[in-house]
Amino acid sequence: MARPPGPRRARFDEAEEGLPPPVEEHEHVVPRETPPAPATLPAPPAPRVFVVANQKGGVGKTTTSVNLAAGLALGGLSVLVVDLDPQGNASTALGVEHSPGTPGTYEVLIGGSAIADHVVPSTEAPRLQVLPASIDLAGAEIELVSVVARENRLLRALRAYLAEHPTDYVFIDCPPSLGLLTLNALVAATEILIPIQCEYYALEGVSQLMRTINLVTGELNQDLQLTTVVLTMFDARTRLAAQVAQEVRTHFAAETLPTVIPRSVRISEAPSYGQTVLTYHPDSAGAVSYLKAAQEIALRGAATTSEENR
Repeated sequence: MARPPGPRRARFDEAEEGLPPPVEEHEHVVPRETPPAPATLPAPPAPRVFVVANQKGGVGKTTTSVNLAAGLALGGLSVLVVDLDPQGNASTALGVEHSPGTPGTYEVLIGGSAIADHVVPSTEAPRLQVLPASIDLAGAEIELVSVVARENRLLRALRAYLAEHPTDYVFIDCPPSLGLLTLNALVAATEILIPIQCEYYALEGVSQLMRTINLVTGELNQDLQLTTVVLTMFDARTRLAAQVAQEVRTHFAAETLPTVIPRSVRISEAPSYGQTVLTYHPDSAGAVSYLKAAQEIALRGAATTSEENR
């Protein structure tokens, strides 16, 4: 069939061309929309500690971490985000200061500081706390090499924090590597959340990550389980995206969430305003999808608890 001339594009968000008005030079407040109040989500009986990991970069680890955390917090739950990436992108998206010298994850891992001394509240949602990461964390990989029990530093700090601060969910955002920072996260967590971009190369990265996970569970953390897989950057225009999604659901049938996260301009724009997509544009397809995914995670946790009590 002859294709009519002119550009062709898919509209993933309604009225996507209607961007928010630019901020004038004299303005210092970024416009922030109030998302609709979601239904109150069920709290787990014990803190659920997720490590969001995938050694392949650009698959949506940070985006998934911050938006799921905000979605759960908007549902009335207490959430802590631990930014373990020296780039500090999670801190940026949650509107938290992370310039060089800002105390945070580095001081906890290297200096032995308490997490409670450095967590700051996020403006994205009530009951959402953030342990920020600055560029200082880039040197932690080398400094941890000579530290005794180097892989347990975050575990000990997190246990002490949770013992005194009631928290429902913890999300640890990892760098795109399998170094000592990610190893600390894998040891400290009890659940693994893997964002998988709907393209072929993402599958290869997951197979390498699974080998590392098996090593960690066998030697350092027997409680660690892969419980959640989130399909991200789903492009409904391509057959490849559907094929990758189907293959992921075949291999991780029980772990993959029903909701997929579409490619969305709104999701990409939100961090530049220091926001998650849930407050930047709550009616967008990306915001609605992440909110649904957060609700599915909370309901799954409640369902698992109910089954264990039978």
